[in-house]
Amino acid sequence: MAWSAVSSAANTIGNLLAQEATYLWGVEEQVDRLQTELKWMQSSLIEADAKQSNDRRIRLWVAEIRELAYDAEDVIEDFALRIGSRRRGGLSNCIKRSACILKEGRMLHKTRSEIGKIFTRITELVRRLQAYGIKELRDEEGPSASAERRESRRPYPHIIDDNVVGLETDVKELISVIVDNESASRVVSICGMGGLGKTTLAKKIYHDGQVKDHFDHLVWVFVSEQCQKRKVWLDILSGLNISFQVDWKTREEEISEKLFKFLKEKKCLMVLDDIWSNEAWDSIKPAFPEKETRSKILITSRNREVVSHADSRGYLHDLQCLNKEQSWELFQKIAFAQPSIGSKDEGKMKDLGEKMVERCAGLPLAIVVLGGILVTKDSVNEWEKVAENVIPYLKRGKGHGVEEVLALSYDDLPYYLRPCFLYLSNFPEDFEIQVYRLIQLWVAEGIVLSEEEDGNEGSITEDLADRYLLELVERCMVQVGERDVATLKIKTVQLHDLMRNLCLSKAKQENFLCAVDQSNACSISTVQRIHRVSATDVLWIQRIKSPNLRSLVFFSEYSSGYEFLKQMKVFRKPKPRKMLDYLDKHHGRAETGCLFHSILIFLFLFLMLPGLNELFTYMFNNFKLLRVFTYEGKASSTLGGCKLSSDIGNLVHLRFLSLRGVRYLCLPSSLGNLRCLQTLDLRIYEVILVPNVIWRMEQLRHLYLPEKFKVKRKLKLGTLRILRTLVNFNTKDCCLKDLSNMTNLRELEIRGAFEIEDFNVDDLHKNAPIIQSKYLHSLSIFNDEGRIDPRHLNHLLSSCVCICKLSLDVEVSELPQYDHLSPNLAYIKLRMCKIGEDPMPTLEKLPSLRVLELHYQAFTGKKMFCSAQGFPKLESLSLKELCYLWKWKVEEGAMRCLRQLQIERCKGLKMLPDELMFIKTLQQLKIEGMPKEFKERVEKRADDLGKVQHVLSVTFKSWKECNYIVDWRCKTVLLFVRNSESRWPYPHIIDDNIVGLDIDVKKLVSDIVDDESASGVVSICGMGGLGKTTLAKKIYHHSQVQGHFDNLFWVFVSEQSQKRRVWQDILFSLNIPFEVDWKTREEEISEKLFKLLKEKKCLMILDAIWSKEAWDSIKPASAQLIFMLCSFVFLTILGYL
Repeated sequence: MAWSAVSSAANTIGNLLAQEATYLWGVEEQVDRLQTELKWMQSSLIEADAKQSNDRRIRLWVAEIRELAYDAEDVIEDFALRIGSRRRGGLSNCIKRSACILKEGRMLHKTRSEIGKIFTRITELVRRLQAYGIKELRDEEGPSASAERRESRRPYPHIIDDNVVGLETDVKELISVIVDNESASRVVSICGMGGLGKTTLAKKIYHDGQVKDHFDHLVWVFVSEQCQKRKVWLDILSGLNISFQVDWKTREEEISEKLFKFLKEKKCLMVLDDIWSNEAWDSIKPAFPEKETRSKILITSRNREVVSHADSRGYLHDLQCLNKEQSWELFQKIAFAQPSIGSKDEGKMKDLGEKMVERCAGLPLAIVVLGGILVTKDSVNEWEKVAENVIPYLKRGKGHGVEEVLALSYDDLPYYLRPCFLYLSNFPEDFEIQVYRLIQLWVAEGIVLSEEEDGNEGSITEDLADRYLLELVERCMVQVGERDVATLKIKTVQLHDLMRNLCLSKAKQENFLCAVDQSNACSISTVQRIHRVSATDVLWIQRIKSPNLRSLVFFSEYSSGYEFLKQMKVFRKPKPRKMLDYLDKHHGRAETGCLFHSILIFLFLFLMLPGLNELFTYMFNNFKLLRVFTYEGKASSTLGGCKLSSDIGNLVHLRFLSLRGVRYLCLPSSLGNLRCLQTLDLRIYEVILVPNVIWRMEQLRHLYLPEKFKVKRKLKLGTLRILRTLVNFNTKDCCLKDLSNMTNLRELEIRGAFEIEDFNVDDLHKNAPIIQSKYLHSLSIFNDEGRIDPRHLNHLLSSCVCICKLSLDVEVSELPQYDHLSPNLAYIKLRMCKIGEDPMPTLEKLPSLRVLELHYQAFTGKKMFCSAQGFPKLESLSLKELCYLWKWKVEEGAMRCLRQLQIERCKGLKMLPDELMFIKTLQQLKIEGMPKEFKERVEKRADDLGKVQHVLSVTFKSWKECNYIVDWRCKTVLLFVRNSESRWPYPHIIDDNIVGLDIDVKKLVSDIVDDESASGVVSICGMGGLGKTTLAKKIYHHSQVQGHFDNLFWVFVSEQSQKRRVWQDILFSLNIPFEVDWKTREEEISEKLFKLLKEKKCLMILDAIWSKEAWDSIKPASAQLIFMLCSFVFLTILGYL
């Protein structure tokens, strides 16, 4: 993206001019002039960037500006860092300058010459702008390719697609909101990425009979990105058949007022399809009444922000992708619409089809396009050809390719979001992208720059990047994975597979990035001008020949070290490969022998180490303009095992360096040359030595030290004043006092020793504060080998006044005092703390606490007590491996917002608190790894209390890993089994308070009335209180079922099953004239019932069968039903037979 490249160059040069003017002495005037030119380019590129897709001339012009900007930034910054840095004061710098005066002169002359060439290129660009008619394009008003694509996809509400799958629940949910007169939602919205079926869903609602009956008038209007309010209003007036004379003289105020009055008086439903922006809504909303109206608006949009902007109380429906079964059903409807050509070929086609449908990742549009392509292919060979190239076929499509539709979202992105989106092409398919890492990379690349207003620094760059990511999410370009439990901020994101294909396509088209894989690894060496490379194999580094490379991102895909080594050039030779295969074969055996170790040492010292050193040396000497290098290896990675080459000091432009996943690496002191570093991630396995040079990296924002490392003397970090993240800090290898200088610190993780030297025990107020940052929001302390003095911990926490997350995985013996805990704490995790006193009386006072986790020996006491009104905002509580806990008491009114409760392996706990029944918000309960006696006691007590009747999801895993997992959508779910004669069901009594059984009823009825089905027995299984009998009653009284069978009858079996009584009840229900007394043999009763069931089409509901023995005792009267289709046995079972 040219705009981001020019912005980054202008920003870098501006900073050098403002902050380090002495570095540019001798070229300062030329640099100042160059910055001015870049700013002019920056302002003109916003429009050119948007138009380059329509005209190849603009695209070439923009590409040249991008290259020019990169070169300008490289030349100026290279001079400032290599020569200007020597002009600092001090004796040592003066001596160095004197020794290198000739070299400095040559560099000065070369820099002036390079800047002169850049000005020549600018002049040439201006000439081309005029000579080739590019300037006149700015005034053209012809339709863009994007506008044409939108118009070609214009929906017509009367055209309804029959091939619709998976929208039944969505339709029902939205209709219930739309026709609800009591609902406060005036605007109902359907949001989702392109191709999900938003318009299709809106059409289903628009044509629904219930909706038509509810409203006086319905109207459909296509808005699109080029929203023209006058046209939209006139379309609505026309659709509502409002008699109103309109010509070109009619003022917009008159049209708006006429429409406003009509919508206020009548009950109307307006469907506004495809609204793209807040501005579009703001332009048309004056015609829509907000109060005292019965009219409602249904909008479809790819932008969630539009929804909250249109109506703060509006109803948002996020449309989801289809699941695997729905995807296949939709594909079959289209691809197999024509008669099959043979059972053998059809089977092969289905196998190919299933694999191709997976590539569509549940996107309905992609499945429809794929099915439309394959329905015309008659042979297996043709299907195989498509299967080999699914993505290119989907791009071309039939009518409209998938990428063409998704590209509309890209075209609508503002200029500052486009490079942010394209940067996501760095990451592999299905990769879960850590948001913190993505933001660090955006900032390092100069894609996101800090805002400045009126000469003062605006928002912090990372916060701005966070807003950009949120905007991409709101526009449905990026999918949210996980959220932070404390702040609820987005923690991980992912790209839909087809959105990633669009991202890769656009990145390649604009020469933004080159993603290297097996298919193009060989051709990468021929590309001379490339700036970013993303790859899954670090060994491809030596194939890259472009000296202008600015970013190298690697994601190791090897599951074992041997797989990695086999790719090295040296191990492709016969003898080394043979030795490596021997190691691979014998690795992991109990007895490996001397030969194994001899070969291992030989290969390590004489082949592997030299090969890896050569790899690093090539990179450090050939890519001197590199700004980003990251290697995300797996735990089994074999990259490393050597001293990192001192040539890394040549990469003076480096902003981001991550060696996470590398093993056994010794770091050189030349790391100190990397003065521009913003992020340094040294979470390396088995680091030998960390040099004391990090203090020289004054631009560092994020520092991740190794978990375990050695130093010759304590690391000095006091100069890192703008540091925001510090991970794996400890007082053994670092200076504690340096923390007070980090006034911008936001996240601190201490791993290992933490001691305060010269701590004043007598007068605690005389101890200096440890943390001076008012921005710190997260504090974690880990130490599995030692303990921390509670007084030191209290003093540390007293200076962390704003933290919202606290994790303690260290022995402290006593909980920090309440006065030292921040009132902003929303998340607390305690593990291995070995606190003797009950922590609840302290923790329950925290006003903002939402998540509390007490794990493995966090508490070593026997009793816990939660008082009334305690934990006012707690939503999630997890108690794991608290082995000494045997009694937990909860007063009524405590934890009134609790939604999730997890109890795991607290083997001493005797009983759940009875007061859990008063927590009406509880939705999820997990009990895992508890003794059998605990379950029995809980069930016995539950008979009297009927606890937790509102839990939506229950998981009970016994001590012996017996699973009872229930995940129902119903509102009323009883957790505990309760069986007695008082629970005898009467089929004629139907409960009206039933929720969430519609889908279950529909599915079971379809199975029962299917005469082609081979199922003679249909069962409903689940734990007690789930509503099995209630569901059976719904089916028993269903009109379709009653019309299908000759006879229906209901028998309550129960745990004390008596086959004679059951058979007699059935005969009685069927009104069979058969006299039975105590003398009648059971064989006679069974035979009579058997014959009747064979002749008639009957439905028997056997309620509450408890065991196999119960079934075996009564089945002689229906033994052949399993093989017959005339009658059905319908069971409700507790447990599994």
